Amino acid sequence: MASSLNLPAFKTPTIIPGFRLTLGFTLFYLTLIVIIPLSGLFFRASTLSFPEFWQTVTATRVLHAYKISFGISFAAALINCVFGFIIAWVLARYHFPGKKIVDAMVDLPFALPTAVAGIALTALYTPHGWIGQYLAPLGLKVAFTPLGILIALLFVGLPFIVRTIEPILQDADRELEEAALSLGATRWQTFRLVIFPSIVPALLTGFAMAFARGLGEYGSVIFIAGNIPNLSEIVPLLIVVKLEQYDYAGATAIACVMLVASFILLFIINGLQKWARSR
Repeated sequence: MASSLNLPAFKTPTIIPGFRLTLGFTLFYLTLIVIIPLSGLFFRASTLSFPEFWQTVTATRVLHAYKISFGISFAAALINCVFGFIIAWVLARYHFPGKKIVDAMVDLPFALPTAVAGIALTALYTPHGWIGQYLAPLGLKVAFTPLGILIALLFVGLPFIVRTIEPILQDADRELEEAALSLGATRWQTFRLVIFPSIVPALLTGFAMAFARGLGEYGSVIFIAGNIPNLSEIVPLLIVVKLEQYDYAGATAIACVMLVASFILLFIINGLQKWARSR
């Protein structure tokens, strides 16, 4: 028994035996599903010369699509952080009639086909829709504008924030909050110094997931966006347009830029998560 405790970590008996076998399967699966497709993307884009590549990814229409996709995805993730935290707090800390229904509604964007969500949102926010008919007299146009894209991304990104924060709030030690209040801390001080630091890593994780989902979202956006070049056209749609024009190299070039930019942003967010955990 004692000798088994001195074994190297990779030889320590585990529930699933075979370190080399499981590691080999992990590397094989990741290579097959992730590395090879991404490598093919860069290989296809490499058929363009650098001037052609640069001209493709910096065209005016493409730059505006970058601005729409990255800017609105970032804004939607930030907004969802605020309201997602409130919803997670209510679900984690309170019991009320219909709580299970509200909890199930949070997961609805996960189960609902994105095209169905896009059609439903468009029907609501067109000038003759249930909500749009009241916004139109106020001069607020939602459908076929960047605002419509924001609403669609808020819809699909909310569950990522709620489901990452809710378990942390459920497992939090409430005695710390009670101790802070008993020592004279205000509610704001208790939230800022006790509650918020504990949820920051989870909040950043949810933000990263919602942001990544927003960048790649297609089905729920194309209907409500209107897809007007230089106004409400997103990068995923632009890639599809390139493919329909049989410009495969141009489509992969734009996709490579999106991929690299996403990796950089997620790397920064992961660094912030590590920093938050260390504090």
